[in-house]
Amino acid sequence: IELMIAVAIAGILAAVALPAYNDYVRRGKLAEAHSQLADLRVKMEQWFQDNRSYLNGAACGAAMPGAAQGIKFFTFTCPGPTATTYTITASGIATQGLDGISFSITESNVKSTTVTGGSAMASAGYASNANCWVIRKGGSC
Repeated sequence: IELMIAVAIAGILAAVALPAYNDYVRRGKLAEAHSQLADLRVKMEQWFQDNRSYLNGAACGAAMPGAAQGIKFFTFTCPGPTATTYTITASGIATQGLDGISFSITESNVKSTTVTGGSAMASAGYASNANCWVIRKGGSC
């Protein structure tokens, strides 16, 4: 009976701890996008200082981070920068458990998070926020 009680207690603890641990790991993966987007924004601003235009900016061209730089949880895109504007987006990779979340930053340092309804991230409790990069469930920054 003592052994059964010990197994039952271990099962209850595991049932509580496992979801919390999974969310902890997921939040750790989000930091990759946040740091890379901030770095890419700095590169774009440096490019603008040198060229007075965001066109052909270093962060929007061939220098976009990828597997060669050790990026494994997000893909980064910078579609159609103009002379005065750009938007860099980091989209979660589905095979890494980050399906449906994307972060973006603009030349004005406007940060936003988009979570697709019905996606894995929406099912995990994450929500969109047009004013910041989400760092935990519920859309909090």
